[in-house]
Amino acid sequence: MKKKFLITTITLVVVIACNNVKNQKKMENQNSTSLYPKGQKLPNDWFTGNAFITPLVAKDSNNEFSIGSVSFEIGARTHWHTHPKGQVLLVTEGSGLYQEKGKKAQIIKKGDVINIPENIEHWHGASAKTSMTHTAITNFKDDEQVTWLEPVTDSEFNVANQ
Repeated sequence: MKKKFLITTITLVVVIACNNVKNQKKMENQNSTSLYPKGQKLPNDWFTGNAFITPLVAKDSNNEFSIGSVSFEIGARTHWHTHPKGQVLLVTEGSGLYQEKGKKAQIIKKGDVINIPENIEHWHGASAKTSMTHTAITNFKDDEQVTWLEPVTDSEFNVANQ
């Protein structure tokens, strides 16, 4: 009787352990899957490096904003720019950088929320070593949502990565 109980217990422990390994692998796969598709490549008129967008919500009669998922490959970044009614970034994958003109760059990572006030000159993107994806919620003022400025220089980017 004790031998049968011992064999049953060992079998049960092995089954549970195997199940835990399967569940752990399933969770790892789920954690490495992107929330949204990579999307379309963004133009180098406004971005340095490879950045992609998946539009999620367009401005319409009900919404005075647009929402998009933007993926930045390593080293990719926006040019300096402003938003007449501000912007909110929700970092969904990886880590990167956000910098306002005249201030030190900040590291941003998955789970961070960046609330950018109106007309603040800034840039954001991946770091020199990591990719980053964020969901951007950008408000409109009339029909304008962004004013693009000059590119972030390699020198500025290198300093931000230190």
